[in-house]
Amino acid sequence: MRKSLKGITIFMFSIGLLLVTAAIAVAAEASPDTIANNKALVVACSVIGGALVMGIGALGPGLGMGQATGGASNAVSRNPDAQGKIMLTMLVGMAMTESIAIYALVVALVIIYANPLLKLIGA
Repeated sequence: MRKSLKGITIFMFSIGLLLVTAAIAVAAEASPDTIANNKALVVACSVIGGALVMGIGALGPGLGMGQATGGASNAVSRNPDAQGKIMLTMLVGMAMTESIAIYALVVALVIIYANPLLKLIGA
């Protein structure tokens, strides 16, 4: 099981690296005009940055929610009478954890669509 997970991780990392380098190469060859070339490069880097923000921003909440669910399952198996209180506490905690992923989504969307760097390069 561990060996296949390592293979999948390496595969996904290499596909991501390929997409990142392809986006930068396409942006660099967009046009010979310097301002348009800079704009394309900033847009490509913004998309890559937004993807990284969303990927890393969703990793932590995903791990936290999995840990909360596992802990709640263990608690319910030990004390089935307290299922209602445990479930309520778990759901409130998971909602708070999910808000971190929503903040990451907002930051990623700001980076991609409301990029302040485009104003600086005159595009």
